[in-house]
Amino acid sequence: MRSVVRLLLLATTALLISACASNQEEEVLPEQTYYENARDAMSSGNFNEAEENLDALETYYPFGRYAEQAQMDLIYARYQNLDLEGARAAADRFLRLNPQSEHADYAMYMRGLASYNLDIGLAARYFPIDVSARDPGEQRQAFRDFSDLLNRYPNSDYAPDARQRMIAIRNRMAELEVHAARYYIKREAYVAANNRARYVVENYSTSPAVEEALIILVETFRFMELNKAADDSIALLVENFPESDALDNNGEFVPTLLKRENRSLTSVVTFGLMGDE
Repeated sequence: MRSVVRLLLLATTALLISACASNQEEEVLPEQTYYENARDAMSSGNFNEAEENLDALETYYPFGRYAEQAQMDLIYARYQNLDLEGARAAADRFLRLNPQSEHADYAMYMRGLASYNLDIGLAARYFPIDVSARDPGEQRQAFRDFSDLLNRYPNSDYAPDARQRMIAIRNRMAELEVHAARYYIKREAYVAANNRARYVVENYSTSPAVEEALIILVETFRFMELNKAADDSIALLVENFPESDALDNNGEFVPTLLKRENRSLTSVVTFGLMGDE
């Protein structure tokens, strides 16, 4: 019995100590203290500490005097802390809680910026990769975010940068299509390569990738003996890119990509269609 009593006393003491420690850990600071701590932390570049204080501020004072500013700061702190998913979630929450805020354009811009960097930010920063060869993924979401910003706030201070990033996204998507066309050419899937190049010309007409897309069109059309289509593509190339390396000094097209092999056109078309699936 004495052993049982002793164990109960020890257990009760441990619970009391734990409860006291817990109460100390959960001590709630004044609202202004959390806010000032967060601002000081951001000023010194300590975004982890800033997040902790902003999270506490939102938890304990969700409708306080600093609530809206804290939500905006949290977007920024997470973004600077490379928590891009978290930054986007914080932006969504801000827009949901403050739909009429005068700072809604900022939240929309930061949401787009987080999506913009979600696919390529870390990869491009630390690894020598060609970002145009990667599936855009979140880039399309970023394009939609920036488009929403421009539709709702065309005169926003963030609108010019959003427009430039939308152009960059479109160019990256065009480069992705050209990259796929090159891949199909290596596989001798010329119909598939032609389809990808044509998509660039038709849908990304202002992209720098159009030049290479036209070159691919000329060579694949010629290979498939579609001479009229090839001539039309050359005319577009001469008109829009007269200094192209694919043209000689007389403006004549110089083929460099494809070499005709001794196999039937039927096999080329068949393999191309298979490669495009």
